[in-house]
Amino acid sequence: MRDQAMDRLLAALADLYGTEGRAEAIRTATLLRGGLGGDLWAAQPAPGFGAALVALAGAEGAHPLAALVAAALPVLPWGTNPADGRMSADAAKATASATLLGPTDPIRCDNLLLGLFWQRPDTYYALHNHDADETYVILAGGAEWQAGEDKRWRGPGEMIHHPSLMPHAFRAGPQGLLAAWRWSGDVNFQSYKMLPDPEAG
Repeated sequence: MRDQAMDRLLAALADLYGTEGRAEAIRTATLLRGGLGGDLWAAQPAPGFGAALVALAGAEGAHPLAALVAAALPVLPWGTNPADGRMSADAAKATASATLLGPTDPIRCDNLLLGLFWQRPDTYYALHNHDADETYVILAGGAEWQAGEDKRWRGPGEMIHHPSLMPHAFRAGPQGLLAAWRWSGDVNFQSYKMLPDPEAG
């Protein structure tokens, strides 16, 4: 079905990734705009964290795009993280993903992926990597974020780039974490791998 809240969210995500400056991000933005007005979205079961997501999206300091995610919640396909079978059990319990663009997703593309990411408060997504080039944008809440050797707090509006195979991990803060992510390059999920991590467990 056509969903105006999703149209607003897709347009805002396109504007956001259009500022990244990488050719793959600009192509992602173009594909998102191409999905505007489409009959692509179906009503979805409410996720168990829906109320917490809406509260986080309305918190002080949240990126304006977070409110658009909350408004589109009824049609967002949460729980479709293609890496669920490869991530650790702790990461799978602590996180959820709604993939919007990709090979089998509402907006079709064989070599790009884009989605939304939710992480429960005070949980740790341990060190991992993958072949795909990845860029996250924090929309609400925040996390202590490790990207290679760089480890620091990241909050709303920050854009974090992980080149192919860069180890990365994140510990959500007390509010939890809402973010957007995109993959490009080799977007196979067979390469997704949890890595030895002294902070896990």
